[in-house]
Amino acid sequence: MSALDALSQQLQGYVGPSVGIGVADPKGLANGLDPVEAVATTRMIDKRLREFAAGRAAARRAMQAIDWPPMPVPMRPDRSPCWPAGVEGSISHCNSAAIATVARSGTIRALGVDMEEAEPLDTDLWDTVLTPDERDRTDNGLTAKRIFCAKEAVYKAQFPITGQLLGFEDVVVTLKGTQFTARIKSGGDDWSGIIVGSKILPKELIISIVTLH
Repeated sequence: MSALDALSQQLQGYVGPSVGIGVADPKGLANGLDPVEAVATTRMIDKRLREFAAGRAAARRAMQAIDWPPMPVPMRPDRSPCWPAGVEGSISHCNSAAIATVARSGTIRALGVDMEEAEPLDTDLWDTVLTPDERDRTDNGLTAKRIFCAKEAVYKAQFPITGQLLGFEDVVVTLKGTQFTARIKSGGDDWSGIIVGSKILPKELIISIVTLH
């Protein structure tokens, strides 16, 4: 089993059968894009094109994981994924992997995923990313990066519902083991998710998946 397949199985075990997980390699060839997806790639540099293609490949694998036919995921003008009618989802990528989460509409209101390399968040960014309360509860750069990763996933999950352009100060995250909860200061929804580490050579990754039921 490849490292990416192992990562997919690991995350699938956390989210359960209602959420499909797909993982792909952004270092491979940028093959398999549908023409409606390729429209967005005309000015992409090679690295960005490979990441985009891997994200779409991961999205189709995530659809198959919930027994949904693999379908194109074009890019909206605001650069967010345009999911097929009947499913909700989210995509993230870094140098080591691309990941997608998908669920059938009606089984879950929103999904968000973010993936970051497990390197400490630069202390110069702490005051930007962390609220004062989070700063009081954070004693190292990896914890700060986990909070950053969780906030990114919350942003991706809430945007299709609210259209809000949130800042880091608008989301308050509480970590507890592999779980986290998040509160958007301007909204009443309670967000929850998982945040885990996974080894993909040569990097350790931090991955957060947030859900709204």
